[in-house]
Amino acid sequence: MSRSPKSEGGKKGARRERVAAGLRRRSGRRLRVYVVGAVLVSALGLGVYASRANPGKHPEPRPGITAEHVMPASRYDRYPRIADVYRKAAQVPAALDGLYCYCECSRHAGHRSLLDCFESDHAAACDVCLSEAAMAHQMSRDRRSLDDIRDAIDHTFGS
Repeated sequence: MSRSPKSEGGKKGARRERVAAGLRRRSGRRLRVYVVGAVLVSALGLGVYASRANPGKHPEPRPGITAEHVMPASRYDRYPRIADVYRKAAQVPAALDGLYCYCECSRHAGHRSLLDCFESDHAAACDVCLSEAAMAHQMSRDRRSLDDIRDAIDHTFGS
């Protein structure tokens, strides 16, 4: 049985229409995937922004806290900046005990405050800890209040 050109065109046209419909369905799925992906990325970005925009909750310093457990600065003599900041940390334990550490070690290392970072080698490998402690030490020497130090730490590291 021979086919007429018109019937072949009709079948080709129908096939083209089915292919086009399939592409539209796939494009629709792709679009949904892209939209869902964009929403997730936006939500993640908003979450990161919110966590940075809302400073960490600073702990209250414990009464009678001392530098007894701060690692000795001499341990880091080969690294002058680190030794210097460990020495400074030992001078202001009450201030450090009242500060949230923005390296977020409370989440990954179970630390209570910035002071905890200096009771181990943690701060020696963390620029955030070292920088926060140096700032807290300088501001304490300048007789600034713990609230002033917290505000400066939040402003510098929280955004």
